[in-house]
Amino acid sequence: MPTLSVTLVQKASSTDPAVNRAALVVVDEVADQQRPDLVVLPEAYARDFGPAGSDVAPYAEELDGPFVTRLSGLAARHGFTLVAGMFQRSEDPERPYNTLVVVGPEGLRATYRKIHLYDSFGYRESDRLSPGPLEPVVVDVAGVRVGLMTCYDLRFPEMARALVDRGAELLVVPSAWVAGERKVAHWRTLLAARAIENTVYVAAAGQPGPRYTGHSALVAPTGDVVAELGEDEGVLTAAVERTLLEEVRRANPSLANRRL
Repeated sequence: MPTLSVTLVQKASSTDPAVNRAALVVVDEVADQQRPDLVVLPEAYARDFGPAGSDVAPYAEELDGPFVTRLSGLAARHGFTLVAGMFQRSEDPERPYNTLVVVGPEGLRATYRKIHLYDSFGYRESDRLSPGPLEPVVVDVAGVRVGLMTCYDLRFPEMARALVDRGAELLVVPSAWVAGERKVAHWRTLLAARAIENTVYVAAAGQPGPRYTGHSALVAPTGDVVAELGEDEGVLTAAVERTLLEEVRRANPSLANRRL
């Protein structure tokens, strides 16, 4: 039964893409110390959103641009898979995609363009970004099926269920969860809910405070928090255990018992 070692990197990105690429030295440090199978960086790691309403189009890249090239070099050097967020050029030059890239030793493996844009709590992400196609993305990482979600997607249970219906055993959620009243409580509650209702692991890597909430975490299919960071920058590594996933699904076969 495969066990997947997952490292979540809770690190702030800046508005300078070159600085963020240089800061990926943290991945080398993780590789030397933890030897993970999967490393997850936050949403918009290639370049932060900047002040609310900022134009991010000038910072959008192609999938063979400098950010993915840097990730590809790291993945090839260390033999693991990386997931990270970037702005990707779209058909609309003024509204790029908010994209997750999955990069392995062989190069770019998959992309997910954020479906649910953050038009909530006074923000209008759709003014500056294009929504992605309505197609859930699942990729195999070291024998574990990994479904991709981004930040605000967490508030839409139907998306998590669609990923699980496609075989996801682990939901990966890179995020820049904006800080505010009740926001940490929402974050932690929704991570646990998505895990419990789908009997699935959830690994969420967020940007840290004070602008964002931090609290990156791995949640088991039981709803138990395997490991969690606080508000500040940090790194955690924890294991996704296929044996536990199968035990939970035998004890609580809610997926099999669905009637709608």
